[in-house]
Amino acid sequence: MGLFSWPYPSEQVTGYWGEVTSTIDWCEENYVVSKYIAEWSNTITNGTFVITALYSTYCAWRNRLELRFLWIGVGFALVGVGSWLFHMTLQYHYQLLDEMPMIYATCIPTWSILCETKDTLTGKGQSSPLNRQISIAIAITTIVSLLSWIYLVFKIPEIHQTVYGFITVLVVIMSGFLTYKYVDDKVAKKSLYQCMTIGIVTFLAGFISWNLDNLFCSFWIHVRRSYLELPLGVFLELHAWWHILTGTGIYYYIVYLQYLRVLTQGFGNDFKLIWRWKFLPELVRKDSKITTKYSLSLMGPYVEKQDGETRKNK
Repeated sequence: MGLFSWPYPSEQVTGYWGEVTSTIDWCEENYVVSKYIAEWSNTITNGTFVITALYSTYCAWRNRLELRFLWIGVGFALVGVGSWLFHMTLQYHYQLLDEMPMIYATCIPTWSILCETKDTLTGKGQSSPLNRQISIAIAITTIVSLLSWIYLVFKIPEIHQTVYGFITVLVVIMSGFLTYKYVDDKVAKKSLYQCMTIGIVTFLAGFISWNLDNLFCSFWIHVRRSYLELPLGVFLELHAWWHILTGTGIYYYIVYLQYLRVLTQGFGNDFKLIWRWKFLPELVRKDSKITTKYSLSLMGPYVEKQDGETRKNK
């Protein structure tokens, strides 16, 4: 035991929340940090999901974007809350509150993109016909409800994971196609692709961390217990990194979808995509007051206002 480290205590079979009832118990050892939290690192890292999702919701409200973007943000915030409760308790009913919202929240941008028509994407129409929106909503709801029922009956995690993966890839492919075909502004398209790429790469890094955590669990436990000890061992909880990286990646992708939407609907002149501190994207109205340093491109020069004029500083 070092001055700033201490050994892992024995893993507990039960804690404050009783015996594990979830169909999945992740690699992080249970109740080794607190008797009130089954998986400490996997729990607190869900704060990333909640913070980024709620901030995207706030930005959508402040920018007076469509209701769909408020629901997207709230949906992913609910994923973070459900995942927090799941990892904290390892109870089956909270596991469902983690897994089901992942699919339902992703269905919202899926519905939004599928509702697009050539007229709405070329500026000839402001919104897709109501009957098209309703028909697609009914189709998505029916399919997802059926898949949810199948998952609840058979309780096979791979069903949920496959459905979520398919919907996520579908959103990426469709939104990428819309960007390529219907965004003509080269500067805006570059910013969109940058935002999209960072979101995808960050999400994939989280996915890799999640799989490495599953495949080499005994090795990670050995390293944590034998070499790192507490508190450094918590930094080698790779499922926790899945939460941090995917929560961040989803934020980038939500901003990308917001900007794509205003551009394809003909409102690009009312908004601009800024990069706070050169790396954090955010959609703002052009008349908004920006209180932090920002650039107009990823890692570009800072833009500052002086005497009513805008200038760029490195």
